[in-house]
Amino acid sequence: MNKKRVIRIVLPAIISIATESIFLSEQCFAITYLSIEQAQASLAPKVSWQELKIELSADQISVIEEHSGVSVLNSELKVWTSPQSDFFVVDTVLGKHEFITYALLISPDGILKGIEILDYRESYGDEIRRPEWRAQFIGKTPGTKIEFEKDILNISGATISCLQITKGVKRILATYETVLKTAKKS
Repeated sequence: MNKKRVIRIVLPAIISIATESIFLSEQCFAITYLSIEQAQASLAPKVSWQELKIELSADQISVIEEHSGVSVLNSELKVWTSPQSDFFVVDTVLGKHEFITYALLISPDGILKGIEILDYRESYGDEIRRPEWRAQFIGKTPGTKIEFEKDILNISGATISCLQITKGVKRILATYETVLKTAKKS
């Protein structure tokens, strides 16, 4: 067999194997732990929810960012309200590489009553689902200082996920103060 023929036969096989191993090493990881309905039932059993359509204005975004110190990623809010005037908010933050979707239950007076992780797409760090870690947020309000690694403890191996969820909670509580507390009354 001559050299040119060997290269034409072997080279495509080598490229194919190399390409396949690159794609296999970059596998996606995504788990849906709870649907929106399941998270609602978990945080507030036997409550009927009504979806609110809320689009943040540029001025509202500016105020939220100023109060929370966190950028607003999406001007359209995913919010539901209960007959008791609780708010159920679904939000998304960027983890190390992928998005993390979580939900908050906020009382009519702005007290965070619960947090659930709905979708986790990172390959590691899903320890943020631990009830004891999420419990650190319970009772927080828009006026509460929420500082990562002081008020909210880190989990080794999940640092970025912990930080991003903490930032997201700060932003949503500032959103409550700026927009939600008067949204149902409007």
